[in-house]
Amino acid sequence: MDDFLRLSASTARFTHGAPRAFSFGDDGRLLWFLRSTGPTDAFDSLWVLDTATGAETRLADPRELCPEPGSLPVAERRLRERTRLVAAGIGSYALSGDGLHAVFALYGRLFEVTAGKAGTPEEIPAAGPALDPRPNADGSRTAYVADDVLYVAPGGRVSPDDGARWGLAEFAAAEELGRTRGHWWSPDGVTLLAARVDESALQRRWFADPAHPELPAEDFAYPEAGGPNADVQLWVLGEGGSRTRLDWDAGAFPYVSDAGWESATEILLTVQDRLQRCVLLLSADPATGRTTELSRTTHPQWVDPLVPGTPARLADGRMLTAADTPGGAARALAVDGELLTGDGIQVRCVAGVHEGRLLIEAGLRDPSEQQVLLLDPATGELTPLADGPGVHTVSAAAGTLLLTSAGPDGVRRTVRTPDGRELSPADLSEPLPYRVDAILERVTEHGVPTALVLPRDHVPGRRLPVLVDGYGGPGAQDITADPRRRQHRQWWADQGFAVVTVDNRGTPYVSPAHTHAMYRGFSEVTLDDQVAALHALAARHTDLDLGRVGVRGWSYGGYLAAMAVLRRPDVFHAAAAGAAPTDFRHYDTAYTERYLGLPQDHPEVYERDSLVPDAPKLSRPLLLITGLADDNVHPSHTLRLSQALTDAGRPHQLLALPGVTHMTPGGTREKLMALELEFFRRELA
Repeated sequence: MDDFLRLSASTARFTHGAPRAFSFGDDGRLLWFLRSTGPTDAFDSLWVLDTATGAETRLADPRELCPEPGSLPVAERRLRERTRLVAAGIGSYALSGDGLHAVFALYGRLFEVTAGKAGTPEEIPAAGPALDPRPNADGSRTAYVADDVLYVAPGGRVSPDDGARWGLAEFAAAEELGRTRGHWWSPDGVTLLAARVDESALQRRWFADPAHPELPAEDFAYPEAGGPNADVQLWVLGEGGSRTRLDWDAGAFPYVSDAGWESATEILLTVQDRLQRCVLLLSADPATGRTTELSRTTHPQWVDPLVPGTPARLADGRMLTAADTPGGAARALAVDGELLTGDGIQVRCVAGVHEGRLLIEAGLRDPSEQQVLLLDPATGELTPLADGPGVHTVSAAAGTLLLTSAGPDGVRRTVRTPDGRELSPADLSEPLPYRVDAILERVTEHGVPTALVLPRDHVPGRRLPVLVDGYGGPGAQDITADPRRRQHRQWWADQGFAVVTVDNRGTPYVSPAHTHAMYRGFSEVTLDDQVAALHALAARHTDLDLGRVGVRGWSYGGYLAAMAVLRRPDVFHAAAAGAAPTDFRHYDTAYTERYLGLPQDHPEVYERDSLVPDAPKLSRPLLLITGLADDNVHPSHTLRLSQALTDAGRPHQLLALPGVTHMTPGGTREKLMALELEFFRRELA
């Protein structure tokens, strides 16, 4: 590997040493976070910043607590995969209601720590390899999960022995619906709301490590498109063994995408129908389990799940929901069904309340940027808090704000206190190597966003092979002003490529109409937009040599890459396809059915979007890559396509990586980039 790839690998893509996982405590006085000691230290410690004094204190060092940590328990490893967590050490933590106490799991052991208390963290005795600990309001008790059982310490087992999994989110919720937890303390710290998950109807997926044939295979329950989902129930587990099930029509609304206590006498939960066309906010009585519908959001295709913080009840009792403006021009907010925002703003998140107004993250200009704004729920008036070039995010508590701004010159984090002071948690990460001046343009009749990155030493008039590098799928935006997302594309450009990225229709944050254009069909819209955008850019930038076009990607981007050479060899001349879902009949329910419907109802859609029947058409070089421990896009996707290519006598390359998951941690991605570079240089020469 060259110097950049080695640096990227050793710093986890320039994230080691950067503070993350922020939480306010003690009414905004304390800011908790995780951070390692520097750019090559993978082990995150738990820190707290006292906003009154500006002092930072490390409260827990994982290497002191577990000098010989061993391997992660399987359940924690899979939870980290769902949350895309690559850092070692303390991966996550949870605060008590007063924000003074934190608990965390570390290689199956539990620890608790109190801000301002001298000494090392105290270990909490656990019944087995523990994960997802949650303290109650005053930190006197901790709930956790071990071997699919929900426990409380001090105390003991609180979930019944009925063969179900208790206290954890099921695969569909954690991977696709944004709910990664499965138990919640009541405000009084006595009662627990807990998820009960029965996966007995699901098929099993298996993983074997061919590099270690002496080890047994792992298996887990997987909800495949068109097949059964996990049966998810919510129960209130009280003192003395009392149990009350929350009652809603789970047959019609099987997905629980959010839940939690609103008060001691009310639980709020958000449920969705299987095709996610209807989302209900329900109020539940924890004493009886009876539920009442508070709001209903519907869409003829699917309700876009990309507005965190909604639906919710405002302080005056009115209901805040997400909605599309007429014609699908903007993602908006509505109060009691009346639009509060219009076409000029794309709302992305409701982060809380500040000074009596809604604190929101939204796009006002180009889709690549994001601003932080205050929104008056009475008048709709907008007041900018952070609106310079870049991507801005926010969190808040009791008048204290944490603003993160990722702009052309790097990332800045600023705490603003109610008395007007500003301070920042220290960032010990490696500085970003490149200041990337991407050329951003909207092209084609659809106004598709594109980004072009050229070599830093490019001389106009010198023709460049083109590398299409992107994702292209729903739920993920590729073109963003966050400089961290552009570093590796500049490296590719400096190897002698014009790097093109296209956020085709189906991707988020342009408009609901842009996103929903992918309904009932991934392949046609994705590929048509990629080709049209590529030709439009080449017409504007004549140094792009469309006689030499490579395409690379991972996950949906791998699907795009393989599809490109299979279906449009006249445009794309070589492809490296990583972790490609080659047949969505074998992908998960919540993601696939949201966009394509049920395979038994629309078999022609699934057949059209499958790449396996295209295998005999391959006429261009294709490098297939898969991790053999990938529990998101199972390696069988890549292997089925490889088998079909082999059966059709079509030469291709296959790189199967033992022990590698969907996240490709530990520098694997950089090693793959070096191999891909060799592939593209050879095939596009």
